[in-house]
Amino acid sequence: MKQSLIIALDFPNQEETINFLSFFKEEKLFVKVGMELFYQNGPAILSKIKSMGHQVFLDLKLHDIPNTVKQAMKGLASLGVDIVNVHAAGGTKMMYAAIEGLDAGTEAGAQRPLCIAVTQLTSTTNEQMNKEQLIPGSIDNSVLQYAKLAKAAGLDGVVCSPLEAPVIHQYNGSGFLAVTPGIRLLTDDSHDQQRIATPELARQLGSDYIVVGRSITKAADPVDVYHTIRNAWEGVQI
Repeated sequence: MKQSLIIALDFPNQEETINFLSFFKEEKLFVKVGMELFYQNGPAILSKIKSMGHQVFLDLKLHDIPNTVKQAMKGLASLGVDIVNVHAAGGTKMMYAAIEGLDAGTEAGAQRPLCIAVTQLTSTTNEQMNKEQLIPGSIDNSVLQYAKLAKAAGLDGVVCSPLEAPVIHQYNGSGFLAVTPGIRLLTDDSHDQQRIATPELARQLGSDYIVVGRSITKAADPVDVYHTIRNAWEGVQI
C-alpha cells in the first residue's frame, strides 16, 4: 500500500507558500492547496508548486449540480494536479459527472487525477451531524454510506477521519483510498478538529494518506516536525 504524508499549505499568498517550501531544499513533497490559497492566487500557484517538483492535492470540495461539476473538473484536469475532490453529499450523479469531466479534460496518454469524495468533515461531531444535518445514527455509518456511493460512482477514495478508515476498507476494499486529515502529535492543540488521531494511530487504523497542516506549517522548525511526523507515520524507529 502506498502511504504518503500530505502537507496542507494553508497560506494566503504565493510569497508565504514559496518561503515555506524553500525550507525543504531539494526534498520533494506532497502538498495540499485548498480554498484559501487557490482562490486568492489562482492556477498560477499550482504551476509554481509543480515546477518545484512537488505533487499537489487540489482541495476545492466541488459540490454543485452534475453538469457544473463536470465542466469544472474538465478544467481542473488540465492543471496537472494529482488529486482533486468533491463532496459526496452531492450524490452519485454528481460524482459520476466529476469523473466524466476529469476523463474529458485529461490529455491523451496522461493519467487523470485521482478523485476522492469528502464524507463528514473532521470538524464535525456525531451530535452536530444528528442535530444540524438531521442524519440519525453514528458518524461511522454516515461516512460509510457516502463511501459506498463514491465507490459506486467510480471515485478512487474518500476523505474521512482516521477513525473511520477501518470500516472504509472493510466494506470497500484495500484499494479504495482513505485520505485522512485530523492528524496531530500528542503535544499539539486540536484546534477546530474533532475526530483526530496521531500519525502512529492513523497507520494502525489503515489510512492511505494523512494530511497535516498547522502542526508542520506553524512549527518553529517545520522540517524537523515534518520528519518527526513522517517517521511516526511510516513506523521508522529512530
